[in-house]
This record gives sequence, structure tokens and C-alpha cells, in this order.
Amino acid sequence: MTTKTMRCAVIGGGAWGTALANQLANNGHRVVLWAYEEEVALSINTTHINEKFLAGVQLNTALTATSKIEDAAADADLVVMVTPSHVCRAVAAQLEPYVPKAATVVVASKGIEQHSLSLMTEVVEHTLKCGPSVALSGPSFAVEVARSQPTAVVVASEDLERAKLVQHAISSPTFRAYTLTDVVGVELGGSLKNVMAVATGIAEGLGLGLNAQAALITRGLAEITRLGVSMGADQSTFAGLAGIGDLVLTCTGSLSRNRSVGNEIGKGKSLDEILASRDTVAEGVITTRSAYALAARQGVDMPIVAATYSVLFDGVTPKVAMGALLDRDLRSEIDD
Repeated sequence: MTTKTMRCAVIGGGAWGTALANQLANNGHRVVLWAYEEEVALSINTTHINEKFLAGVQLNTALTATSKIEDAAADADLVVMVTPSHVCRAVAAQLEPYVPKAATVVVASKGIEQHSLSLMTEVVEHTLKCGPSVALSGPSFAVEVARSQPTAVVVASEDLERAKLVQHAISSPTFRAYTLTDVVGVELGGSLKNVMAVATGIAEGLGLGLNAQAALITRGLAEITRLGVSMGADQSTFAGLAGIGDLVLTCTGSLSRNRSVGNEIGKGKSLDEILASRDTVAEGVITTRSAYALAARQGVDMPIVAATYSVLFDGVTPKVAMGALLDRDLRSEIDD
């Protein structure tokens, strides 16, 4: 399958949006990146560096940026949503009047909307009134993608032809995309791994050691799989890039914002203090609320999610929460 040069609009000027925009530009597509912050658009257009969110990484000189959403979306063949999850619906509503009806929409935002518990593809499809979108997820730190370090991701859609179109548009010798049709599994894996990364970071901050961190990652995967299957996802998806791949990277990688937040909490800092010191969003904090509510709605046991929620929002100390996980009733490792 060959892909013609496309006009691409990337909506979201953070590190991940910038990296994806740069990847598409490197592949020869005409790319306009929309950034909420005017200074981000100016920085990219004048120095070819996103100084605020991806400092030190030289971008393709053909990549242009704007803070006017209508200019980004005009005549786009491919629209890539890469906003923080909590503003995804609002930004999509701004975007809706300008998106061509024939455009293929990619959702690279990772999260679960708090009030509706909708996945990001559901939010985008409802707001843009578009056909099946394509979820993009997998183990991928933005700075490594922008520096053309080898990366593999998943693009998932109920419409496999759309997934294949995105696969060919974005793949390169250093960036490999695989296709799937399990959108729910891919999105849940990409969202919930951030919660598990916060939990693993807390364990690290407490000094609990590598054994505890490995246990949290493994049992975290069991929780994610349990919830996913209850929502119709394919269990095998969680053994792939959007599941265990992204989970391991985010829970162990030194570049993980969510792991870093958890680490600081484990060392005794308050959540408010940590968040006030950061320009970037730690999706795991937001997603913990949504995951806790989603587990209750589905009637699924997610003790690591519950423990993380108790630390972030109920005032339970990290030491008490981690102790409670170990003090649970003994059981089989495999769900009945």
C-alpha cells in the first residue's frame, strides 16, 4: 500500500504532538502543528525547536506551527489529536467547524474522560461527528521519537483500511506502526499504564526495591486486562505494544512523568506541591480518578488503582496504602 503526500494537522503542541508532527514531516507530508501557546508556535517557526516542551531537539524545517486552529485544520487529509485528555472535548469542539468531512482522524491522546468515562476516540468521534477514528498508542517517549530512535507503536481502528492508511503515513525505518482493530484494548492500555506508573513510582520513592516494582507492573497488567475484557477488549492486546510494552516503559523509564510524580509522592511531597512545579500534564493523576470510577461501574476489582486513588485523593499515606496491598487475602494468580 502506498500513501500519497498528505496535508496533516496535528492538534496539540506538547512534546508528543511535536514529535508526531515531526515524524510526519520527516516522511514528506505537509504538516501544520496547532499549539495553544503562541510562544510555542513562534519558537517552532523561528528556531525549528519547541523550546517549551521539547527543548534541544531540532525539528524538520518544513514543519510549521500556528496558534489558530482553523489554519491548522484547513484542507487537512489527516487530523491527529494530541491534546491532554481533560481538554480533548473542548479542543475538538473548537476544531469541529474546520475539519474536512473526508479527513482521517487519529487520536494519540491517552486518557479516560472524567465525567463521562468515555475513551478519547469516543470523545473525538462524538464531537467531530466523524467516522471511525484511529487510536495511536504504544511505548514511545516523545524525545526519542523526535530524535529518530527506534520505536514501535500500534494504530487501531474498527475500520482497518483507515488504520492501514495511518500505518503507512507514519511509518519509517525508525518508526514502525502495527495495526489492530481492538480500539478499546489499545486505548485502555495506553491510559491505565499511567496509573500503574504512578503506583510504581510511589513504591520506588518509598525505597521498596525492584521486587515490589516488578510485582506492581505484573499485577497492574492483570488489573488492566481484567477491566479491558469486561469492556469487550481482546485479552491478547494487553500482551502487545499498547499493553505490556507501554506499561513497562512508563513504569521503568527515567523519562516517565507519571513515574516521577509517584516517586516524589513516595518521598513525602504533596500532590499539589508536585503539580504546581510542573508545566507538563501527568495523565496518570487525572486517569486515576477515571479508572477508579470505571472499575466501580464495571464491577471489576482493581486494588492497585484503588490504592493509588487513596494516596492521591483520600489522604492515605503511601506506606499504609502499599502495606494494605500486601495484606489482602491470599488468592490464585490467575482469575477464575
